[in-house]
Amino acid sequence: MAADRKALDLVQLDLRGIIGYTDYFVICSGRSDRHVKAIHDAIHAGMKHQHGLLPERVEGLSQARWVLMDYLDVVVHVFTPATREYYRLEQLWGEAPIEAVGAGV
Repeated sequence: MAADRKALDLVQLDLRGIIGYTDYFVICSGRSDRHVKAIHDAIHAGMKHQHGLLPERVEGLSQARWVLMDYLDVVVHVFTPATREYYRLEQLWGEAPIEAVGAGV
């Protein structure tokens, strides 16, 4: 879904046993706010049509520098590159195993 829209640096953090509100973060970047919105739209449509899931909440879509999509067990973060560098979620949760994600998300 995200990979179909050419999301950049797509990774998954395994947060099981580290935090209590989700199991995974999926993090990726888009080149611009329009690209971030396109990635959001692809993930939203794919999760709805392929898995019958809608996010519990979506934040940040109006400015699209950091869009958060909360699917409870998985929280998806779609950033512009500058915003991703500023917040550094991968480093913030440095103890979490991290892996590159293929075309599934």
